[in-house]
Amino acid sequence: MTDYTLIIGNKNYSSWSLRPWLAMKVGGIAFTEQLIPLFDDNWGDDIAKVSPSLRVPVLQHGDLTIWETLAIMEYIAERHPDAGLWPKDQAARAIAHAVSCEMHSGFTALRGNMPMNIRKSLPGKGMGDGVAADIARVCAIWRDCRERFGNGGPFLFGTFTNADAMFAPVVSRLTTFCVELDEPSQAYVDAVQALPAMVEWSEASRAEKWVVEEDEVD
Repeated sequence: MTDYTLIIGNKNYSSWSLRPWLAMKVGGIAFTEQLIPLFDDNWGDDIAKVSPSLRVPVLQHGDLTIWETLAIMEYIAERHPDAGLWPKDQAARAIAHAVSCEMHSGFTALRGNMPMNIRKSLPGKGMGDGVAADIARVCAIWRDCRERFGNGGPFLFGTFTNADAMFAPVVSRLTTFCVELDEPSQAYVDAVQALPAMVEWSEASRAEKWVVEEDEVD
């Protein structure tokens, strides 16, 4: 038994579920995983029992329920400072929060046209209106963070932080859609994809049998 239960959706599709799952795994924070298949016949009843927003992910800790991704990640970082889920340096930490919030609220063209679907390889697909601009901004963030704060490791702030967890679904999307990237951005994608926890999630995604039609791109 662990103190935490993390309720997630299908690993192949649920980009928001990946974020805290990956942060907790890389941070060495033990949790019990509960998966609710997205939009199956029992979805409405099952999600209503655990999430006031009717969305995943949800973190349960004793009598406390946290139903929003960044709030979950802030909570676990605060409770487990030794996990290093935010940079120690104040300036780096401020930028890590800024880029995490930008990821949280932005890049709607990229999200809408390139849904997370780890099982697929879709070169040349998904380049709808605004997607190229979103990708350019994402890569600019990655290059800037790596140049300013990346000493000490291959991630945005050197060692893995919540900021990397926030961008992990974009890494997955760019991999699925075989997007050509500049060298620093591709090196970052490769570093995230090589994380043992990311490999574990991806392998589980490929083993799933559920299909969410709205996230299937032909």
